Amino acid sequence: MTLFERLKKQAQDNPQRLVLPESLEPRTLQAANRVISEGIAQVTFIGNRDAVLGKAFELGLPNIEKASFLDPEDGAMTEPYAELFAELRKSKGVTIEKAREVIKDSLYLGCLMIKNGDADAMVAGALSPTANVLRAAFQVLKTKPGISVVSGAFIMLLPENVPFGEDHMLVFADCAVVPDPTAEELAQIAVATARTTRDIAGLDPVVAMCSFSTKGSAKNERVDKVIEATKLAHELDPELKIDGELQADAAIVPAVGNMKAPGSPVAGHANTLIFPSLEVGNIAYKLVQRLAGAGAVGPILQGLAAPVNDLSRGATVDDIVNTIIVTCNQAIGDKKNN
Repeated sequence: MTLFERLKKQAQDNPQRLVLPESLEPRTLQAANRVISEGIAQVTFIGNRDAVLGKAFELGLPNIEKASFLDPEDGAMTEPYAELFAELRKSKGVTIEKAREVIKDSLYLGCLMIKNGDADAMVAGALSPTANVLRAAFQVLKTKPGISVVSGAFIMLLPENVPFGEDHMLVFADCAVVPDPTAEELAQIAVATARTTRDIAGLDPVVAMCSFSTKGSAKNERVDKVIEATKLAHELDPELKIDGELQADAAIVPAVGNMKAPGSPVAGHANTLIFPSLEVGNIAYKLVQRLAGAGAVGPILQGLAAPVNDLSRGATVDDIVNTIIVTCNQAIGDKKNN
């Protein structure tokens, strides 16, 4: 069973309440039609029901009528969300009048549905810039307890002839969000990525904090940051199997790990690699993707108090369906962890 076959079955066995705020976007509608048909999630569109069904009829998508709808122009339906947003942002000077204007933005309304307990997760971005998706999520949902930073992980699906990782998978982070994390942020990224490894990749996380040094082989303030981050990650999650600083080969090659970091519980066996900066993580995942022919699932946003994932504006229908499947599994994992 492939990763997505397993994740799809898990989603079907425990359907989550999914918000799709870009309700007239054709690819999103096509993806939702499949998701509803296959019982992957319970879908709510943010938009006028008649307008959405009209667009679905044009596209030949009969399952859209089985979805739920929340019209941002229906004041009777949206007033509780305006009141909630005004309460959440009153320290920022947001009045009820201002809140009523803000929630006409479907991204905010979708996040408020989650905050109010009326939905479990959201997927957006086929039409909206990443900054807009993240802004709504930050202002409404904020981050998980103990986490102050949002990051992006990729699950790397390695070819069978590549003898690294576990079940031909490695998890990389941060590859998408934080350019130059502090030691504290890097520790939080490590803990959040371990949860992604467990909940999405289905592996027991073995986390390597990567650097250009292994156990003191080089001295530099950038190495010091990784060492401090490893210590802080241990404090955040004492049960987590994590070690650093480790060079990439010491992290994933058993012979090198044994030689460079004897006695390490992680060296040579890591399935989760945490990179010291965004440039390193982004370069690493793209090189592995292109040179090894690996699949790259992501970015999976992690650290938010509830699952919200951002799509590329060039996403295909398959991309959107897969992102929905991952997002639903994040919601399932959050409920188990809580």
